[in-house]
Amino acid sequence: MPLFPDTAALMKRILLLSLGIASLVSSARAGDGWRQFRGPNGTGLSETKGLPVDFGPEKNVLWKTPLPGGHSSPVLGRKRIFLTAMEASKLLVIALDLRSGKLAWQREVPRARTDRFLKPNNAASPSPVTDGENVYAFFQDFGLISFDNNGRERWRVPLGPFNVLFGFGASPILVHDLVVLPCDQDTNSFLIAVEQKTGRVRWRTERPDIISGYSTPILYQPRAGETQVLVPESFQLSAYSSKTGKRVWWVRGLAPEMKSIPSHDRDSLYINGWGVPQGQPGKQVKVMPFAEAVKKYDKDDDGQINLEEGKASGEAALQGFFFEFTDLDKNGRIIEREWQTYRDLMNSENGLLAIRMGGQGDMTQRAVRWSYRKPVPQVPSTLLYRGVLYMVNDSGILISFDPATGNVWKQGRLAGAIDKYFASPVGADGKVYLASQDGTVSVVKAAAEWEVLAVNPLGDEVFATPAIAQGRIYIRTRSALYCFAAAQGNQERDE
Repeated sequence: MPLFPDTAALMKRILLLSLGIASLVSSARAGDGWRQFRGPNGTGLSETKGLPVDFGPEKNVLWKTPLPGGHSSPVLGRKRIFLTAMEASKLLVIALDLRSGKLAWQREVPRARTDRFLKPNNAASPSPVTDGENVYAFFQDFGLISFDNNGRERWRVPLGPFNVLFGFGASPILVHDLVVLPCDQDTNSFLIAVEQKTGRVRWRTERPDIISGYSTPILYQPRAGETQVLVPESFQLSAYSSKTGKRVWWVRGLAPEMKSIPSHDRDSLYINGWGVPQGQPGKQVKVMPFAEAVKKYDKDDDGQINLEEGKASGEAALQGFFFEFTDLDKNGRIIEREWQTYRDLMNSENGLLAIRMGGQGDMTQRAVRWSYRKPVPQVPSTLLYRGVLYMVNDSGILISFDPATGNVWKQGRLAGAIDKYFASPVGADGKVYLASQDGTVSVVKAAAEWEVLAVNPLGDEVFATPAIAQGRIYIRTRSALYCFAAAQGNQERDE
């Protein structure tokens, strides 16, 4: 008896199956490309083709949608673009139509309080994350909240208040069925995971030794074992179990306040950190032990240094803003733990590290492949693209590295874009895109010996990192979201 007596029925089943697979592939191409801050697992990379080289407010612009203020970067669902924003005292989650840029919906999020932010940071700096349909957003002045594709609230998880001097910066990410967010602050830092469907807290890991940080995590999948959440933290990188939140391994030697997101390949990551201006080799500042400082400055003999004693001391760490920076719990008195953190900060090194991922416990001695201890950017991350590692410093200095050795291949200024940089570089279609604060976007040929292909002024400030998918590049300026595509119409389409 034939195994498949009805050949026509069999062919129909095969056709339906192939159509289903094609639908899944199309869906993945349409929405999976840029669902979180800096795209797939924070790489800053897209496989799309046909991206424009020359563009601006009057050239190769498909649409422009005015937006309220905010520094969060756009993330792309299957049919929506999601962003956060602030308007006067209001906190907003905004959804635009992916193809036309038209407003689909806008929802106000309750503002439980008004925490401190130092410019240029603001209350809408963390980027949202999407699973393709639903969006998950975080605001320092509220907590986590989720909306569906049509703007219906699904759940909310109030968090805070937070004790972070400059304001929050990290963005949530998705791992399996969880939303994960590092809440790093000067006191009582923690890492939290809530269920995507319900918002119920699955686990929460207290991290009392971590001070403020602003980095978004990435995911690491060991060859054996469960997915890990990698968090750049103060003075170290730590890997946590995505299932339990338990710390698995760590590497010391990072800067005191991390802001960048790691670039990475299968086994290694590249992370840059900038903490203090003098934090370069040979320029560390030796600070006296706490016992000596107390003996010298503690006039009321209470074993602490208060603000008035600090003013009279002449010690830099005890003056004005620096006293507040050192006084982690902001109670007007500096104790031994706070002073030791200041000592560690002043003795730390800025730089770029290449770290081999994986292991158990303290991996510092075995995991650091190489280090670059010269000036690095304070905020922008590196970009690993086509075997080249790129890094842009303030004043528009672009450096290309050999990721295997850390050797510099080329270093030069981006002519026409000499400015500060907050947006991280992104790469696709053989090109690297770099947006300066004043809104000048340099397009660079992706190569060790890189060359500038175009310099495109947008005429408005840019703090957000661009998003790339389907032949389009989305750039948020201070006042609008632009969608650019090649004039020939050869950008990929969402069929």
